[in-house]
Amino acid sequence: MKIDDVFDTSLNNPNNEKFKLLASIIESAIEKMYKNVLAYRKGSIKVIRFRPGSIIADYQIESTDSSPNSPAYAEANTQLISVLKDQGITVAPNAFAQSEQKNLSTAKNWYPEQNMMLKCERLDSGTMRWTVNDQDPALNKVKYVISDDNTTLTVNKVNENDKGRYACIIDRTIPYIQWQDIVIEPLPNIIVGENVRKFQCVDQIVSLKCCEETYSVELTQITSDEVVTSEDKCITLRHTIKTGNCGSKTFTCRLKNPVLQGFTYSSKSVIVNKVDAVFSCKDGTLGAGQEGDTLTGLCEKGKEGTIKYRCRSGIWVPEETNCILQVIKNLEKDAAVLVVQDIPVFVAQLSTATENNTQVITQSAVTVQTIVGILVKVSGVSQNIIINQPVMENFLKTVDILVSTSAVETWKNLNNNNRTDNTSTALLKAIEDISNRLTNANFRINATSIELNRTVTNSTFYNGISSLPNSTTEIQIPEIPVSTPITIIVFTTLDSILPTRDTSKNGSSKSDVRINGDVVVVKVDNKTINNISFAFDITNQSLGNPQCVFWNFYLDAWDSTGCKAKSYKSEGNGTGKIKCECNHTTSFSILMSPFSIDNTALAYITYIGVAISMASLIICLIIETIVWRSMTRNDTSYMRHVSIVNIAVSLLIANVCFIIGAAVAESEQPTSVGRCSPVVFFMHFFYLALFFWMLMSALLLFYRTVMVLSQMSRAKMMAIAFIVGYGAPLLIAAITVASTAGPQNYVSKRNACWLNWLESKALLAFVVPALTIVAINLVVLIVVLYKMLRRGVGATTQPDEKHALVVIARCVAILTPIFGLTWGFGIGTMVSQELGIHVVFALLNSLQGFFILVFGTLLDSKIREALAGRLSLRNLTSSNQTRSTSAGPSSSGIQSLFQRMRRRNVYNVSEASAFSAATSSHNSSGTDTFVNA
Repeated sequence: MKIDDVFDTSLNNPNNEKFKLLASIIESAIEKMYKNVLAYRKGSIKVIRFRPGSIIADYQIESTDSSPNSPAYAEANTQLISVLKDQGITVAPNAFAQSEQKNLSTAKNWYPEQNMMLKCERLDSGTMRWTVNDQDPALNKVKYVISDDNTTLTVNKVNENDKGRYACIIDRTIPYIQWQDIVIEPLPNIIVGENVRKFQCVDQIVSLKCCEETYSVELTQITSDEVVTSEDKCITLRHTIKTGNCGSKTFTCRLKNPVLQGFTYSSKSVIVNKVDAVFSCKDGTLGAGQEGDTLTGLCEKGKEGTIKYRCRSGIWVPEETNCILQVIKNLEKDAAVLVVQDIPVFVAQLSTATENNTQVITQSAVTVQTIVGILVKVSGVSQNIIINQPVMENFLKTVDILVSTSAVETWKNLNNNNRTDNTSTALLKAIEDISNRLTNANFRINATSIELNRTVTNSTFYNGISSLPNSTTEIQIPEIPVSTPITIIVFTTLDSILPTRDTSKNGSSKSDVRINGDVVVVKVDNKTINNISFAFDITNQSLGNPQCVFWNFYLDAWDSTGCKAKSYKSEGNGTGKIKCECNHTTSFSILMSPFSIDNTALAYITYIGVAISMASLIICLIIETIVWRSMTRNDTSYMRHVSIVNIAVSLLIANVCFIIGAAVAESEQPTSVGRCSPVVFFMHFFYLALFFWMLMSALLLFYRTVMVLSQMSRAKMMAIAFIVGYGAPLLIAAITVASTAGPQNYVSKRNACWLNWLESKALLAFVVPALTIVAINLVVLIVVLYKMLRRGVGATTQPDEKHALVVIARCVAILTPIFGLTWGFGIGTMVSQELGIHVVFALLNSLQGFFILVFGTLLDSKIREALAGRLSLRNLTSSNQTRSTSAGPSSSGIQSLFQRMRRRNVYNVSEASAFSAATSSHNSSGTDTFVNA
């Protein structure tokens, strides 16, 4: 009886619940319909088996009639169709037939290239016809020949693909089918190695080996003094060569079975050339050759294939090994003629063979490739049936071994750009295809690196988390119809297996891109899903630039169409994750690229620059110590020097922390949270202190030039300066730690000891205050310059105080843009791998101390004078005074601006002066000093 439904592999097993349920329904219905047929013996119905095509139920009954071909049985069958339909079983039209297994073959065994003949006995009247695997052979008149009376079917030049069910059908009220499952013997494969071999024509004994795994073989053209031995499906000939007896001799290895003689595969020959010459490489089995020559040898025991050797330095060295385990080779032959009813047993055999030979398989590229080909074949054959849990479990056990960590180097060879077989993507496609055929049941399969979760939803929302070791990948489908079957497969090792090529590189693998997370296959049966999200664990925390992708089998590359990366947020400790949102289902993962720039020149720039910066800061502090007394006589000058000292101290300590952090990051990746956190805290604090003390310098300038009528004591200014300069950075740094330390998102897990960006955006706690201060300082500078250029500082401002204000303005005008530009490029390094950006940032960041020394100290003429005075270098002071005055007109644009500003101030001061000639004289003196600042 033929049922219109897809065959489920569970129906192969009589002990399976599906088998029992379907058999019970059919037996009950048949018993109910046949009990009124007089010839039927009540209670004799029994379902024997289920076969694919759609579902064929073979059952037997006992009847007093010799044949069930009667109107009574035909009427009962008609009613049976209706009864089964009411129970949800659709029976095909003309579904019933009497079936008997018969010996149709005219020979016991059939071998490749033979013409196979089948004969059918006519036991009843009616039209006779043939089917081959349910197909009409009459459609191929070259391959099949049917006799005039239709009783004989001849299959020309059979091969292993001609195996299957051959049936002779006599059409009548209830058709009568005689059938037989035909198996074609495997194609012989005689292996002799190199067909033509050279040996030096000297006294020696050489060995010739001939192997055939299935059939017995023999050697011809041998003499009585030549010894032949047999071992493990092989025979070995020991041939004697004598000096001077040069020439050539042919040996033939052939199949012993006389039936197999005369076919193309019946024999293979080896020609032995005995040459009077000297050779670099000599071997009693492989032969002789000169440097650079190649030849082919046999594989070791238990393997089938060949090894390519090359003559190098007088030795035959294996260059390419194509040896496949014999058990796998046999399964490959079986897979070539695999039929659906054999899938459960075959997949179990494959799983067992793979598990028993794990180490050999994972180290052999050609064996891995062969097994992938077998899995592809299984997946293809299964497309018209339903796959149950045991079959899928055995399938994934095999895959799990192929993608294990011990096979990584083998896959690197298979994924070489020069290869075109795309073994890894063929494996992924096979997994996707067979997962489309899973039975509608809830089950979970767990292997070492693979997890499959088959679920029939009972809600409109799906949420799953991987239970594999070292994986917490989350899958969410927010909108899904109830009772929808979903298949989720998570792979933790495919990141080392699949190629990294994407659609932007014309299909070539990208050396700077990695698959940096699990690979997830999502299949939703017969439904379109427009919203699915993943939260991927990051495998390598040193990589950045996440890109959510799926494998596009049409483009044969990773493709980001329909997918986008988003920041991951979790109520728990969801650290180190990337969230992907996609509008379709297939195989997903994330591509990320190395965020570090591995460049020796960049490293030298950074470390040499930091060394120069620290040396400059130490010199700056030494100079400030020497000139402190003479330079801090008024409040403005005092606060200006306090600011520059604290700026230098802050940057010096930050640079020390930078060196410590670089050492920690270089010693381990991903960076250690425990070791990096203290370093990052102090770097964050002191870099912020640097900016806040710059802010205090700008505010002092603003206070002294704009708020001229306001007076504040030195102590009060100092208190405000230290509260803002160190209190604000400490508060920001502490809040940053407190808000990110819980989920351990304080420090970056990629490449360096620094504030985290990807997970928590903790870096904003530095970038936002720093760039805000830069903006404030620029605004203050504009206001102050406008004030000074429009109406001067004021007549009451003392010359020393004017000098201090100009130096502060110069420092703010130059250092603020430099610091702002530095950290602007710093943000660029977080999102770009361009070497130029990293080099500019390294230069600016590492030379900040040098800029502070030059613009905050050395260019201050008062400091130079005081320093010269303390060191008793009066002549140098005079020389410096002359050079400084004469150099004024040729200074840079910024210095010219300050000179013009100072001249404008002189004019305004003198114009507004109401003092005596002595006061005017004092102002001129002050102006002279002011110009030389």
